[in-house]
Formats: sequence, C-alpha cells, structure tokens
Amino acid sequence: MKLVLAEKPSVAQSLAKVLGANKRCDGYLEGNGYIVSWCVGHLVKLSPPEAYDETYAKWRLADLPILPVTWKYQVSASTRKQFGILKKLMKRDDVESLVCATDAGREGELIFRLVYHQAGCKKPFERLWISSMEDQAIKDGFAHLEPSTKYDALYEAALCRERADWIVGMNATRLFSCLYHQTLNIGRVMTPTLAMVVMRDAEIAAFQPKPFYTVQLGMDGITAASRRFDVKSDAQQLLATCKENMKAVIKSMDRKEKTERAPLLYDLTSLQRDANRIRGFTAQQTLDYTQALYEKKFVTYPRTDSRYLTEDMKPMLPSLISQVAEKFGVDASALKSDDNTEITVDVMCDSRKVSDHHAIIPTKTMCAANFAELPSGETAILQLIAVRLLCAAAPDHRYAEDTILLTCGGEEFSKKIKTVLFGGWKDIWQRFYPVKDKEKEAYTGPTLSPDTIVSLSQAEIKEGKTTAPKRFTEDTLLSAMETAGAEDIPENAERKGLGTPATRAGTIEKLVQKGFMERKGDKKTRYLVSTDKGNSLITVMPEQIQSASMTADWEQKLLRMEHGDYEARDFMREITDMISGLVQNYEAVKGADTLMSDHKRVGACPCCQADVLEKQKGWFCSNKECRFVLWKDNAFFKSIGKHLSSSMVEKLLSDGRIRLKDCKSQKSGKNYNATLLLSTEENGRANFHLEFENSRSGTKGGGEK
Repeated sequence: MKLVLAEKPSVAQSLAKVLGANKRCDGYLEGNGYIVSWCVGHLVKLSPPEAYDETYAKWRLADLPILPVTWKYQVSASTRKQFGILKKLMKRDDVESLVCATDAGREGELIFRLVYHQAGCKKPFERLWISSMEDQAIKDGFAHLEPSTKYDALYEAALCRERADWIVGMNATRLFSCLYHQTLNIGRVMTPTLAMVVMRDAEIAAFQPKPFYTVQLGMDGITAASRRFDVKSDAQQLLATCKENMKAVIKSMDRKEKTERAPLLYDLTSLQRDANRIRGFTAQQTLDYTQALYEKKFVTYPRTDSRYLTEDMKPMLPSLISQVAEKFGVDASALKSDDNTEITVDVMCDSRKVSDHHAIIPTKTMCAANFAELPSGETAILQLIAVRLLCAAAPDHRYAEDTILLTCGGEEFSKKIKTVLFGGWKDIWQRFYPVKDKEKEAYTGPTLSPDTIVSLSQAEIKEGKTTAPKRFTEDTLLSAMETAGAEDIPENAERKGLGTPATRAGTIEKLVQKGFMERKGDKKTRYLVSTDKGNSLITVMPEQIQSASMTADWEQKLLRMEHGDYEARDFMREITDMISGLVQNYEAVKGADTLMSDHKRVGACPCCQADVLEKQKGWFCSNKECRFVLWKDNAFFKSIGKHLSSSMVEKLLSDGRIRLKDCKSQKSGKNYNATLLLSTEENGRANFHLEFENSRSGTKGGGEK
C-alpha cells in the first residue's frame, strides 16, 4: 500500500480518481493499493520564541538576538485533526511507502517533509513531479515517480528560507517595536518592497515640473518637431527665423523595416502583470484564479518562473494550438505567415530555460470546457493564457519606420512614421485586447529627396511640462520586484529580484493588510501608495534591512542551494551574522516618537504649530503642554445636523474655515448653507463661528473643552 500526500483536498480527489482510490474515509480516500490524503497547507510550523524559553513571551531588547540552535516545530490547533490522521496513516502496517504529491516546488516540498519528520516517519517515499492535473499527466507522473533524494537540496533551500525569514522577521520586528514602542512588522522581502514604494512616492512628492518648448513645422500633412528648449525665448527666436520665408530643406528620409517578435508564453509574474494592467486584478487574485483553473485541469501549474516549454512537448503543441484557436474563434490563417507557411513551435520550446516547471499554457481539457460555468475572474485569466499561447505561435509583427529629417533656421526637425506591413501576432492580441496603436498610415506626400526645399504650411511653439515618475501599480511593482538588485547580481543568474513568482503576491497583500501601503485610484487603474505608517517605518529602517540588492542576493543563493551549488550552513551563518550585527549596532533615530506614531497627522495646531494627530476619540495636538483638541463626538456639529470628519478637520486646520451645505436649524427645522470658522482661546480651547450666506452676521458656536 502506498500513501499519497497531496497539498489540498481538491488535488487529492483528482489524484484518487486516476489511481482508483474511490473509498471515502475520514480525511482520506482509499482503494486499488493507494491511500490518498492531504496536508491542508502548512500543517507544521516553526514554534514561536516562547517555546524555547518562557521569558521570550515578553518582548525585551535584552533577549535579542534569539537564534535557535535546535529548531522546534509545532502543529496548530486548527490543523491538529488532519495531522493526527496523517500520522496514523503513516504508521499503518500495510503502508509500505509514501508519495510526496504536494505542489511541485519549494513550498510544496517543505510542507510534505515537515509533516513527514514531525510524525516521526521513517518509511521510504518518492516524489510526484507534474505540471498539469490532467488525467494523462497524473498517470504519466505516477508511472515515472522520482526518487526522494533528487529533491533533498530543494528541501534544504526551503528550510533555510523559512528559518531565515523567522530569524530576520522575528528579531527585527522585536528590535524596532521595542525601540519605537509599537508593533512594527519587518520582513526580509516585505521591507525592501515597501522601501521601493516609499522612495517612488517621495520622488513624486518632491518633483517640480519644468516647462519646455518645441517648435513644430507643418508640411504635406505631417508635423516635424525640433529639440526641446528650456527657455521660451530661444524657441521664440527659432520660430521667428522659420517664419521669415516658411521654407525648410530636407536632410534625409530614411525607411527601416523592423520586426516585433511574438511574445513569450506566460510565467506567473508576467501573467499577474498583464492581468493587473488589462483587468485590474491584484497579483493575489490572479494567483488564486490561476490556481483554481489548475485544479480544474484547465491550465498547467501556475507557480513557475519559466516562459518556455520543454523540447518533449513539441509533438503535442500543433494539435493543442489548433484546438485553442477553434475554442476562441481564431481562424487558422491568423497563425500563418504572410507567405502562408505554417508556423513552427520551436521558438516556444527550450528545455535549458525550464527549471522546475514550464510556462503556463491551457490544456486540452480546457478546450472541452463550458466557460459559462466558470466565475468571471477565472474566465478572464483563462482567456489571457489562451490568447498568449496563440500569439506565441503566430508570426512576427512587421512594420516600417520612416524617419524624416529637415532643417530650418539652423536647427534640425524630425518626424517618425510607423506603418504596419504585416499584423502577425498583434492582430490576434488586438482582437481580444484592443489598444490605440501608434502605427499610422504611410506618408503619402511627394518624394522627399535630400536637399529638396519644401514649403511649410504652419510654424508654432508647443509648450509641455516634465512629468513626475508614475506611481506604482501592481503591474509595475511586480516588475520592479522581479528586477530589484539586478545590478549587483551576475547577468547570467537564473533568478533575480525580491521573492519568487509564487511569493510576490503575498508580499504585496501583507503590506496592504498591515497598513504600510494602500490601494488608490479607480477600478481600471489602481495605484499602490505608501501610508504615513509605511513612510515612517522606512525612514527609521537601516539600509541593510531595506536593501533590495541584499535580499535579491539571498534569493540567488537559495536558488544555488536548490541546485546543490551552495551550502545551507554558509547561508544561515550569513543571516545570523547580519541580524546579530543589527541588534548590537543599531541606534534609535532621535525625535522619531511622533514620526512613528500610529496616529495620522491631519495638520498643524493653530495654537502652537505642532502636529495634530487623529486618535480614537478626536484630533489632538501632539504637544502635551497644548490643550487643543477637536472631539469626534462634537456637540456643536450635532446641533447643526453635521458630523465632524477627518477631511473637514484638515480643511479647518489649513484654512481656518470650511463651507457647509444643508445645515439644519434646531429652531425652524429648515436647511441652510454657511461657512464655519475655527478660532482658539489662549488656553487652546477651540471655538466655532458660523457666517451665513448673504449676511455679514454670524452665530458663535460652542467651544471644545
């Protein structure tokens, strides 16, 4: 009897169906020589510090750093029942061996092995390594089970990653929380990611737009532009010279034919980026939708960083591509070149560029699916993956780029015109995801030979302004995480950046949940913006913790460890040395108490100019000697039928007044509009005064005690 351990009940059911284990039991399925059960995620987790020493239950600087010599693990109360089931199954006399069938990756390997060791199991086990949940893929996987030893290095890397995160996160969190008297969550991937957002927002806040000027000349239906001028008078001088005779001399007209290669297939990060850009999905939503599609056997394994397929997949690709094209109503002619030759699939296949899993593609099972039964989010992701496969199989996009150069007034003017020669893969993409293309009709004017003099139809100055860097979207932040620290990593490195494709979505979500970042914008375009809490954290954080290059370097070393090229003990020594040095050498930033406050700043105190902070019951001056306060449960505002909000307070503090609409009179019951003025007494007491429209008189309101 073989015991098969999957990661989720849904996956276990799919495996059991293929294996013939049809008898349902409590927490497992059995039959045909197999027992199939599941782990429900991380059944076994690292123990908290207090498991090593009861004194660690309290957070104290004197106890840091906490560096376990022998690591302890525990089973959480919520998963104890399923762990007990697995432990009993492992000890059954008729169970001779096990199959690790958790997700084929670093985390899946860790989940199985921790359960295996925690249960004290010594029985031999093999590894199921598949990228598709289709029945045939499962059959083939069980026919070619891998020896467990092949993945020992992967387990070591996963173990080091988990323990490194515990050491850095737990010690740094306690260190900074104690120093700044509040809980500050620190993570080796999370904090550098936040730092990138904070720095981008700071660049935007500090940006001062600068005007620039170009001279534009019109001729034969096209407009050529000069270089940019920083000083308007320089542009005006050139314009005056050009207007003297309204003629220009052709310097050159050059045509280059260019090719835009068909896009590569999706890995998880590129899929998340497109899903965010096109559909507004968060990275986590995209991962969840794709995982659900994988479990339904509609797409291959999602947690991959490869954009290629293996060489042995070539024979099945033409049939799959044809079926996908038919399913989505794409004519076969769209997949042929302009000379009507069939497109080869060779460009999609390169086994050397596939590590754990190949690129994400639809399956043949998908081709028979009824999309009407799928949730809209899953349908959207499925379409993206299918269309990307068709584009990858389609011919290259070809266009011509005409560059016209002319001179006038001693300056050079230029114009570029793009003309589509053959649509290729872009025709398929545009059908599903239309965007306004910069490519236009070809130049239809007279032949422009060098030294030809042409008449100008117009000459004018166009004013523009430099623009600030764009805020991060989920799309662009994922891209930044993927390439972070790349300048400090060898060019031939297999993986760069912060985190892995499988963990980046979780990192972003955690930053939002912890209040360090927030999503702003409309449904179509949502930006990731740092909060006051996030800005404050990065302000006091030392460079080594917020450095993307250091964290990216760690990810590279973990990958080397997976391949057996780097020792686990060397990695862990580097981590412990770093955190020990941080604890010993870091000094709290002076005057950071207000900066690190959990309370939002809403403005300057009208009495002493100190920060006014929003707290649970009101808005208080941060100067303890100042008595200025605006209570949320405000009697005066109740009397006029209004509720004092944070935005209203901000306005009052900045302008001293705020216009109110539809106030309600207690005497007459009628509504009225008025302007509310804020004043303060010598003792800091706030007073309100109403000025009515069409009247110079006003009513004084109650003060704040």
